[in-house]
Amino acid sequence: MPTAVKERTIEQAKEWYSKSSGIVFTDYRGLKVKELQELRANIREKGGELHVLKNTLFRIAAGDDTSKLPADLHNGTTAFTFVFENEAQVAKALLDYAKSSKKLVIKGGFFGGKAFTSKEVETLSELPSKEVLISQVIGLIASPISDLVGVIEALYADPIRVIGAVADKVAEGDPLPTSSTEETPSAEESAPVAEATAESNSTEAEASPETTASSETTENA
Repeated sequence: MPTAVKERTIEQAKEWYSKSSGIVFTDYRGLKVKELQELRANIREKGGELHVLKNTLFRIAAGDDTSKLPADLHNGTTAFTFVFENEAQVAKALLDYAKSSKKLVIKGGFFGGKAFTSKEVETLSELPSKEVLISQVIGLIASPISDLVGVIEALYADPIRVIGAVADKVAEGDPLPTSSTEETPSAEESAPVAEATAESNSTEAEASPETTASSETTENA
């Protein structure tokens, strides 16, 4: 490969890598050019891009993150799917194609700084869409809507936590906390009443001597 072309490819790979939220590694042996083109178009619609790169070029693009990846993910015949959005949908598109064609093999993935096994990529592909995920968690967690949506956005940006935390939460089916129809006044709410009573008693106590004095004056008269 000419040096100029190689350098341009490396720069493109670095850009794809830096902009992606994750990568799915696949073995594409057996796929014809037309089949690969169709798969690329499908992946692009879902929010990712599939590229066939030399493993050495990918390692350069990944930089220090290469040390976090099992060697089998970036060795041998490998197609790299850079995921820019909709991680679950991109993973599902790859899994569905792998199951139907029997040619594409999911080797694993890399999301949130953690290597995924092929089974974990499959788990990722089974997650609901962001909208469905938000509605499910709203039904399970008692929290202000504005705060909750922010939490879900953060979780969805990190598929590892989504798989480990949200999926487990949905499986547990924790009931919503219920509030009592008759609430006992808090100490702060009771304080004004106590203060009012104290002031009333104090007023009566202060008025008592005057009333007694008036009564004695009347009797003496």
